[in-house]
Amino acid sequence: MWCLCCLYSGEPQNPVELKANSWIQISLCHLLSLSGLGHHDGDIDNFITTLGLTSADYYVKLVENVVSSLVTELSRNWFNRFTSQQSISLRVRSVCLLCVPLVNLPDITPLLEALLSYHGDGTEEVLHCEFLEAVNEAILQKKISLSESAVVQLWLRHLPSLEKALLQNFRCLISGQPSSLEEMIYLITSSLLPQASCHPAIFGTTEEFFKNALLETDGALEVMTVMQVFTRCFLQAYQENNEQRKFPLKAYFPHNPHSLLRAFLRQPSDLPAAGLHQHLIHIAEMLKAIVKTNCMRSSSNLFDIWFLFIHFGEWADMAAEHLLVSEAESSDALLWLLVFYYDPNDENQQRSQTMLESRSLCEHLITLSRTPALSARDLLVAVNGELSRKQPATKELAVHLIISFLLFTANGHAIAREFITHFAVTYGEVSRISSLLSRIAHRVSQLEVKYQRTVKLANDLLQILKSVG
Repeated sequence: MWCLCCLYSGEPQNPVELKANSWIQISLCHLLSLSGLGHHDGDIDNFITTLGLTSADYYVKLVENVVSSLVTELSRNWFNRFTSQQSISLRVRSVCLLCVPLVNLPDITPLLEALLSYHGDGTEEVLHCEFLEAVNEAILQKKISLSESAVVQLWLRHLPSLEKALLQNFRCLISGQPSSLEEMIYLITSSLLPQASCHPAIFGTTEEFFKNALLETDGALEVMTVMQVFTRCFLQAYQENNEQRKFPLKAYFPHNPHSLLRAFLRQPSDLPAAGLHQHLIHIAEMLKAIVKTNCMRSSSNLFDIWFLFIHFGEWADMAAEHLLVSEAESSDALLWLLVFYYDPNDENQQRSQTMLESRSLCEHLITLSRTPALSARDLLVAVNGELSRKQPATKELAVHLIISFLLFTANGHAIAREFITHFAVTYGEVSRISSLLSRIAHRVSQLEVKYQRTVKLANDLLQILKSVG
């Protein structure tokens, strides 16, 4: 049975695979039904013929009835013949083990869901870990499709299965290099992880996973982007899950100031242009005050604040845009917001140096945005001079400002295509720039019509970078 299930194709691609699936399914049903009969002789064949059925029809129907009977037994807790909880557990575990070689068989999907929904009276896990691992593997390989509630129950019951699902999805997003943010959103949503994360216990595990990923990669931009898209997908699932929304959002971020969380959760599209700028200033000032207070306590508190900010990184994207196009004052507050985003180090001297270097580049870019007949070479010379003095930790911030200059200023639009080819090759920043372009293009595509040209330019630049890469 196990060998047959390994041959079964969860997503048949052609008529041959469809025919093979049909043969495998009939063979499995035949073997499963025989396992309960003990022997098979001419009397059974005569009996099947008397019913007016073929052998294949009979075995399929028999398995259907067996599955239906077991589902009823589990859902109604019909264990009258058993006298102890230990006997009940043994019965459920035996059914689990029977299902292990059959998890890919569509006929037993109702039984898998019933088992995952079953909870005994004891505190110990009644389902066999081999069964849980087999079901999780079949889900990850897309050989079966279970209901969202069944998948959530699986991951709540078996932490290694949840960790494996997180790791596989994360590897796919990082090494697979999705061609657009839309594709990344699809890959994350189809994994069911954001929907499952509506349960705080699962959300807590995903948080720990992302924390470790950020620490091990020194805050790599690719990891930040995945985390931000995941947060967006989670919030959408949370809003759509109205009937089952049993927990306030504060339950998912228990260690962060509620006022800061509320500020991050505001929808930029709901704010007018002037209001958006003021809200950015409000976020920057609030963060600055919280950071100043937490620096006195511990570095872990500071990390928690920065980690929350990373969830909502689109505010950093908007800060970079406003720094270059807004004529309003308080640019220092927005610059501090960007510096903290890329360099949360609590050493005041280092942050002051980063602020100084970033302000110099920002002012240089603003001057270039007003320079008549700006050429790509002019920007390359300016950027080379500025980046040569940058600390390694703050080069990411410089790249962010340069990309914002290209996308949101008229002079930047005029030289973007020529500049991006030389810049990406010279500085080896193809991956980082692509990630930024995808993120910004997706954000502004949901805004006003005036950003259509920016979206088109970002997509054109992405195509250039693909050819360069």
